[in-house]
Amino acid sequence: MYKTHTCGELRSSHAGQTVTLAGWVHRQRDHGGVTFIDLRDRYGIVQVVGDPAKAELASLQNARSEWVMQITGVVRKRPDGADNPNMVTGEIEVEVLKVETLNPSKPLPFLVNKDEDTEEAVRLKYRYLDLRHDRMQKNLILRHNVIKYIRDYLSDAGFLEIETPMLFKTTPEGARDFLVPSRLQPGNFYALPQSPQQLKQLLMVAGLDKYFQIARCFRDEDLRGDRQLEFTQLDLEMSFVHRDDVLAVVESLFTGMVKDILPGKRLLASPWPRLTYTESVERYGSDKPDLRFGMELYNLSDILAQSDFMVFQSVLKAGGVIKCIIVPGCAEYTRREVDELTGFAREQGAKGLATLALTAEGVKGTAQKFIKSEEVEAIKAKTGANTGDLVLFIADQKAVANKTLSALRILFRDRLKLADPNVLAFAFVVDFPMFEWKEEDKKWDAAHHPFTMPKMEDLPKFETDPSEILSDAYDMVLNGYETASGSIRIHRSDIQQKVFHLLGLKDEEIQSKFGHLIEAFEYGAPPHGGMAPGIDRLIMIFADEPNIREVIAFPKNQAGRDLMADAPSPASDKQLAELQMKLDLKKDEEKK
Repeated sequence: MYKTHTCGELRSSHAGQTVTLAGWVHRQRDHGGVTFIDLRDRYGIVQVVGDPAKAELASLQNARSEWVMQITGVVRKRPDGADNPNMVTGEIEVEVLKVETLNPSKPLPFLVNKDEDTEEAVRLKYRYLDLRHDRMQKNLILRHNVIKYIRDYLSDAGFLEIETPMLFKTTPEGARDFLVPSRLQPGNFYALPQSPQQLKQLLMVAGLDKYFQIARCFRDEDLRGDRQLEFTQLDLEMSFVHRDDVLAVVESLFTGMVKDILPGKRLLASPWPRLTYTESVERYGSDKPDLRFGMELYNLSDILAQSDFMVFQSVLKAGGVIKCIIVPGCAEYTRREVDELTGFAREQGAKGLATLALTAEGVKGTAQKFIKSEEVEAIKAKTGANTGDLVLFIADQKAVANKTLSALRILFRDRLKLADPNVLAFAFVVDFPMFEWKEEDKKWDAAHHPFTMPKMEDLPKFETDPSEILSDAYDMVLNGYETASGSIRIHRSDIQQKVFHLLGLKDEEIQSKFGHLIEAFEYGAPPHGGMAPGIDRLIMIFADEPNIREVIAFPKNQAGRDLMADAPSPASDKQLAELQMKLDLKKDEEKK
């Protein structure tokens, strides 16, 4: 037996017992002929002490960081005054009787017994070492606890966990598919699932009315801090439900989870707020608002409709808007600081930024000479701005104004520390547009995905104005992130084909790509809907991590590479021959 106890479980109640431990050398210290080792496993750290002058204990003095050691010894209370209150095992130590080196370690490329600023590429290359950090192990334990809670909760609520295939059909669903060539069907390809969307709908057709899955999903898209090529979501689907039925299950699940496994966090509100898409964008400039702080957007077009500022007038005449946010306590910003904000606004697509500083000496700022005193008072009355505050104006088309002010709002959230990191501001955003116009392609695209049910009262608008059609889609948002997306699904073949036709798909293409789904709807498909919370992103927020890679055991880097295994890598000529494939890299070589 390698061990009788873990390194984290010994207490004063074990005093006098002979135990065997196995783990890694966290630290080694020599003190006047006595060697101390902090021995570590994933359960904790315990101090062991021995006299290396004894022949059977000589290897204690040779031990180095991250050597794998087996220790047999007697548990004893530490001497008076030697307790370590920072360790759960800090009342005891193990007097070594026998020691064996199970495996020495080369010097590590970075320290794992303390946090240090290690280059990310090095951490990812040696990810198996990086995961020895206490912080990384806590993240993975949290991930386990979250998934276990989900499984237990939904199982108790009558849901069935059902696996769906990893090899499926390539269908247009928004992102690029990862394609898998078939050896048995040369020239044909499977696709890794972007989500189990169609399959979970087919499970509803099958009569399995409460389904869930901890589903692996794959999307070949550009990476960012909260996105990976492969990710994990809670896939959840229910039959004979309306929107509020689905939202009630999700809200109850995560409300209970916060209470039971996130003791350091608290909900901003319960029940969770619900915002329509239009309300969210108008008030916060975003459909994924962070509700932990105020700084809402205000439309001042009515107040400044007769402004002497020609820029404002020209924007309003062109159908644009004048909107603002109030930044608390920043009225004394310098010209250089205002110029930096203006540059930031331009990076978001705005033509410029106007400011009004409400100082004790009076109104200042780049817009001061263009705004009348009565307009200033009206702005203060509408926004609640006070002396000491800075008003930031964007005059532009509505979409640009909202996007820019939303970005400024988040910038000041972080700069002024306006959001409590221990608060979880869950909310639902509902009533999204069904379609969005892609000017570059001159065609309609699904704002959510093409299987989303439109509002039934909006069906006549397919022939009149698709831009006015609302969908029965909804998102779960948390602290400025979209953390889940869902909808009531289409369950009628006539409505599904109507959507496909508006998206520009021909009958032959519909049959080729979605014939199995259309046919299934003709065999008594029930009304159904669901949601898919992103587990990686949620755990990133729960763990207060800045990047989703910190809560995934083996992630890809920003370029989509696995630096540890050096993947992706070339296939051999034999493998390509078995697939009856040849590579044509001429275009790539020409670019180089």
